[in-house]
Amino acid sequence: MSIAQNIEHITAQLPEGVKLVAVSKFHPVEKIMEAYDAGQRIFGENRAQEMAAKAPQLPSDIEWHFIGHLQKNKVRMIIPWASTIQSIDSIELLQLVNKEAARINRNVNVLLQLHVAKEQTKSGFTVDELLKVAAEGAFTNLSNVTIAGLMAMATFTDDMKQVTSEFELVHNTFTTLRDKYFAGDTAFKEISMGMSDDWHIAVQHGATYVRIGTNIFGAREY
Repeated sequence: MSIAQNIEHITAQLPEGVKLVAVSKFHPVEKIMEAYDAGQRIFGENRAQEMAAKAPQLPSDIEWHFIGHLQKNKVRMIIPWASTIQSIDSIELLQLVNKEAARINRNVNVLLQLHVAKEQTKSGFTVDELLKVAAEGAFTNLSNVTIAGLMAMATFTDDMKQVTSEFELVHNTFTTLRDKYFAGDTAFKEISMGMSDDWHIAVQHGATYVRIGTNIFGAREY
């Protein structure tokens, strides 16, 4: 199927309120334009240099989401382009994003990355860490970032019971944070989880963003 047909096939299955992030990392601008022409507007990149190179070549109404591990020395590179940074994995990174956004008078949405997978290579806050820093007030007094919710990746496994339990943990943590520390904050509403192989399960457990690349664009090109 074509990119347009792939997008139509996926979006037809998404419940109302669940948004598709087309993961365009390692794919050229021509393929992104194919998706754009099919109506897709949210694209996810995981390398700062790649986002900074592609974004100026593409329509300005694209909503760029940074979804990979973000090094502190690359924050300035993506701040002009990213509408949402989904991978905030430390308070130091959050504060730096706020500082760099203020420097160019932008507001950037961010998602706090929760580490629930068994692989230690995946980054993010543990549940306990996230609740602790929230209790300490780390998410207040940020002038140029809006904390919009959580992001997580499940363990890379064929065991869907494991994946399901991890997505349940994400949803439960989100609910705890929302009710205890973001009560009345209408911006704190997003859960980004689920990729090509497990997004159906993610949606059942409250995902509002699903991140899909291979099932849209095919195998990576470079």
